[in-house]
Amino acid sequence: MTTFRDLGVHPEICDALERTGITTPFAIQEMTLSVALVGTDLIGQARTGTGKTLAFGIPVLQRSVSPKDPDYSEIPQGKPQALVVAPTRELALQVSSDLQIAGADRGLRILTVYGGVAYEGQLEALEAGVDVVVGTPGRLIDLANRKVLDLSHVHALVLDEADEMLDLGFLPDVERLLSLTPETRQTMLFSATMPSAIVSLARTHMRHPMNIRAESSYENATVPLTAQFVYQAHDLDKPEMIGRLLQSETIEKMVVFTRTKRQSQRVADDLVERGFKAAPLHGDMAQVAREKAMTKFREDKLQVLVATDVAARGIDVRGVSHVINYTCPEDDKTYVHRIGRTGRAGASGIAITFVDWADIQRWKMINKTLDLPFDEPVETYSSSEHLYKEQGIAPGTKGRIVPEAPREPRKSDRSRSDRPGTDRSGTDRPRTERAPRERNRTRTRNSGTDTNTEARAAAPAGVEAAATGPAVEGEAKPRRRRRRRSGGGSGEGSGTSAAPASTDS
Repeated sequence: MTTFRDLGVHPEICDALERTGITTPFAIQEMTLSVALVGTDLIGQARTGTGKTLAFGIPVLQRSVSPKDPDYSEIPQGKPQALVVAPTRELALQVSSDLQIAGADRGLRILTVYGGVAYEGQLEALEAGVDVVVGTPGRLIDLANRKVLDLSHVHALVLDEADEMLDLGFLPDVERLLSLTPETRQTMLFSATMPSAIVSLARTHMRHPMNIRAESSYENATVPLTAQFVYQAHDLDKPEMIGRLLQSETIEKMVVFTRTKRQSQRVADDLVERGFKAAPLHGDMAQVAREKAMTKFREDKLQVLVATDVAARGIDVRGVSHVINYTCPEDDKTYVHRIGRTGRAGASGIAITFVDWADIQRWKMINKTLDLPFDEPVETYSSSEHLYKEQGIAPGTKGRIVPEAPREPRKSDRSRSDRPGTDRSGTDRPRTERAPRERNRTRTRNSGTDTNTEARAAAPAGVEAAATGPAVEGEAKPRRRRRRRSGGGSGEGSGTSAAPASTDS
């Protein structure tokens, strides 16, 4: 069995890797190292999760001059010797972490730069001097424009996940970075797919690159050790299904991928309310919060990470047993990179995709492109027997591990008139004391179309006919009658004043 030492890797790097249990290279590493260690340009293509980071990381570390080497004094002080460009912050942090592990005994200074955080720490590190810079295109360009990042002495440049940088619109930034580095540099391009724009980029900026492909075709780009399941599911039932899957026999850690940032937050909140240790990961979160969530996930303080596709390329965490596509991926590439978060480095994993009724045609295109056997997803609910059987869920399991809290009635659900001890006006007087007086006054003061009826009901029988006379044609008639009576007037009004006089007495 071939080891890293057999491939000519520096003993200091081998010792550092062995301390973490890494002794045997994967296929892409074994095929790449013999070429990259001598400084040849190369294009490496392999499915996600097969060890591409060390395939380019070991040559970068080994070909950079260590402070321990006698020739280190000839290197311009503080100037980066190597540059690794990654499409996302999470991937940049992951690459930097792997380089730190492999180069622990080399003494090289490795700096990670990305947007979303303050400049001060990165500026101070660059001023003090660094040997390897790992970063995202936007922040790298920004620092170069500020004249604080000098790339004129870079001997090795790596483009990691180049196809993702193309999808995110970073190709102009990448070409700008390439123009800032020496033409004599070694260029290594790694990607799971190889679109025509990436091929054109390689032809323009690379010198006779060697193409290394660890798989025969992209159609087989999914990891063989990952068991795939596709269910046609209802959106309202998905949280319950995930809650039950989190109690299956094979569960360790889970990554749930959602289509939108709002959906990521909502699903994470729902799982927390059900009693599971979950956290969101999306672009609206501050960088500090994103890093905190990833750290907790790596340290097993979180069981579920609910992420948008921004994290699909940057999550390389041991122990991820399940990947859930909460919504159908947009295309086959997204599907491959999502489910690649499990089944990594020779481990097995489970990938489950929920397909809504509206996404059936999209899924069929993905299924056909990747030649998968799931052209007709099975209609599945949280209570479906086949879900329990296929996923190892114990019968009777519910998608909640804490009792559902009773819901408090909202303030708007209870009007003030419904509260005990208050009347409709909102005062604290009993309604039985105030309401009758309000109704009586309203009926006697207001004269509308029904005034004659009320007057007939209240007046004695002898004056009923008089009350229906012309004097009640308008609202002010009673007051005018009283004024005429007090002024000694006579006429039509004098005959009708008897009814009010008798009722007032």
